[in-house]
Amino acid sequence: MSDWLLSLEGTEAGHDLALALALMAAVLHALFGALQKGRHDPWLARAAIDASYGIIALPFALFVVPWPEPHMWPIFAGAFVIHAGYKLLQAMTYSRGAYTVVYPVVRGTGPLFTVIGAGLVFGEHFAPGQWLGVLMLSGGIFGLALWNLAHVATQRATMIPALWLAFATGGFVAAYTTYDAYGIRATADPFTFLAWFFLIDSFLMPVLTFRRWRGLARAEVLPLLKRGVMGAIVAYFSFGAIMLATRLDKVGEAAVLRETSTVFAALIGWLVLGEKVGRMQFLLMAVIAAGAVMVEFTG
Repeated sequence: MSDWLLSLEGTEAGHDLALALALMAAVLHALFGALQKGRHDPWLARAAIDASYGIIALPFALFVVPWPEPHMWPIFAGAFVIHAGYKLLQAMTYSRGAYTVVYPVVRGTGPLFTVIGAGLVFGEHFAPGQWLGVLMLSGGIFGLALWNLAHVATQRATMIPALWLAFATGGFVAAYTTYDAYGIRATADPFTFLAWFFLIDSFLMPVLTFRRWRGLARAEVLPLLKRGVMGAIVAYFSFGAIMLATRLDKVGEAAVLRETSTVFAALIGWLVLGEKVGRMQFLLMAVIAAGAVMVEFTG
């Protein structure tokens, strides 16, 4: 599997596979966010997800994939720190703001910074039409957030700090997307990076939320653990897909396409969480999708 993937790097087939992986990551990332934002405490939901994907990753890291090269350990340490900041900010954001308001802000901030970071780190350059597509996508995402802010009645008292936290979280999205792309390109086998990343990344949230678990009603434990296992499976295919996409093709393009997750998040918020989606929101979602198409086809 690894040899086949590596053979596609820099090829047209690799570009097409990266496109499919980025779009799959978009759908699954929206589902992942909804799992963390659902009826459970976002801190506990994230802890259950992280613990689950750490347990699943352990045998693969130890016995299936090749052992990491020595130079990978500092890279894993950096990834742990960046993802820790992201997860803490994300949990704080979801605790204070309605999902359909704060999620678009997080995802709209990410691609702008990621495209700039990919240019600085990997020497990637966007054509003028692609920049227009990025602006359309981010503008549509921010417009969706503003529309929802004006019409969502829940958690109004904490919405302003939630928005600031959402902007900061978006900055960490850009940081981890760029850094993870660097990390997965630094090892010979991309699945080595994935297995060890998920294992190392799994420790923080369960430790931080230990006291919250002790105060949780017994009837809530099993549903939360089930959500954790489901979220772990989604995380593997979502985060794993976008990391592989950045190994196969341009980091900036994969990051932009992944942020069409906002469209899917709005649909999840409407169909699953009971949050209203009107004509203006559908129009803005069309702008987001059009921006993603421009990025893909004007490069």
